[in-house]
Amino acid sequence: MALVNVWHLRRVADASAKPCDICYKPTTSVLITPDSKDYFYVCPGHLKDRGFCIPVIDEAEAAAKKKKEEMDREIELIKKEYDEKIRKKSKDKKGKDKDKGNDDDSKGDVDDEKAEKEKDAKIKAITNKEPSSVADEIPRIYALQKYDQSLPPYRGW
Repeated sequence: MALVNVWHLRRVADASAKPCDICYKPTTSVLITPDSKDYFYVCPGHLKDRGFCIPVIDEAEAAAKKKKEEMDREIELIKKEYDEKIRKKSKDKKGKDKDKGNDDDSKGDVDDEKAEKEKDAKIKAITNKEPSSVADEIPRIYALQKYDQSLPPYRGW
């Protein structure tokens, strides 16, 4: 029975940290096969090394991450738009107050509340479009690189 070159990244508690099987530094990252028959501890630095392993990227997960980023950009635009409206209203209000000399704060407060509710409604509509998935910065599935025995061993240490 051949070993499949698919490894899932798991984390263990800090108290259960063991030395990396490559450099012997304490680590909480474990690469484990899907059937949980084989595992080894590896540093996060080695996970970034393309000569050691490459992440297997799930297309659906990548698409979900991209959608979440787009949603965040839209929310930021709405917040900026709202802030600009508030600034314009406050400038207009100050100018009118100086001209008229009377205070009409109750109308300004109602307008601010209305604009705040409108902003919240827009943000809620954007966030409810698609349920967000939890996408970590570190990939969860890896494939180990194959070792070419025709090359001489690395002696650069």
